[in-house]
Amino acid sequence: MLTAYDYVTAKIVDEAGVPLILVGDSLGMVVLGYNSTIPVTLEVMLHHTKAVVRGVKNALVVGDMPFMTYTVNMEEALRNAARFLQETGCQAVKLEGGVTVADKVKRIVECGIPVMGHIGLTPQSIHQFGGHKIQGKTPEAAKRLLEDAMALEQAGAFAVVLETVPAPLATLITKKINIPTIGIGAGAGCDGQVQVINDILGSYTDFVPKHAKQYARIADIMSDAISTYHQEVKAGTFPTEAQSFTMDESILKELDK
Repeated sequence: MLTAYDYVTAKIVDEAGVPLILVGDSLGMVVLGYNSTIPVTLEVMLHHTKAVVRGVKNALVVGDMPFMTYTVNMEEALRNAARFLQETGCQAVKLEGGVTVADKVKRIVECGIPVMGHIGLTPQSIHQFGGHKIQGKTPEAAKRLLEDAMALEQAGAFAVVLETVPAPLATLITKKINIPTIGIGAGAGCDGQVQVINDILGSYTDFVPKHAKQYARIADIMSDAISTYHQEVKAGTFPTEAQSFTMDESILKELDK
């Protein structure tokens, strides 16, 4: 699974054969420039999810339900989850949390909306964690994560993201539950992997997470191309005849009389 936030990127990811695309609220940082996912609103997520769906033919598109859009009460959780499917055309939603949101997951699934879970380092709760810290390192925390995963499975989630969890614990959770686990900073023992596309392409330069591998440095390529364009315009070497259009010279002669 990879993230995508716009039509062009989604189309490329889909054509590359990636089977799941997450329209993550991570767009708050890598697209909108916030320092967390918390400022991202439902309307923003719906807007970007619509664009992604328009670019996809084969992949399953999952819309990320943003901060406080599913925790206030059951009615609001159902209404907002329904908006994702009705207004964007995506096929599933993702909720952060385990035991604490299992009742919401169960009811949303009962209404016919597929739900992906997300436990471990849940970015919407970053202030509770005191930063981007590894989750599940103590016996108590590890037990809670396993209980969260089991609660999500029992509630009807079709998969669960494990974020920033020690690899051995993620492997154990994967063995203990019967739905797929998708890791991000959780080692190779999960059933699948997800990454923020800007991290693996090297287009987001503020920082590179430890769990991300840069398969390219798109920011460097963009910078070189933009600098060359800038210099050519200043020097008058762009555009050339190849990028220009012609017309009937007789028309110009009439206008120039």
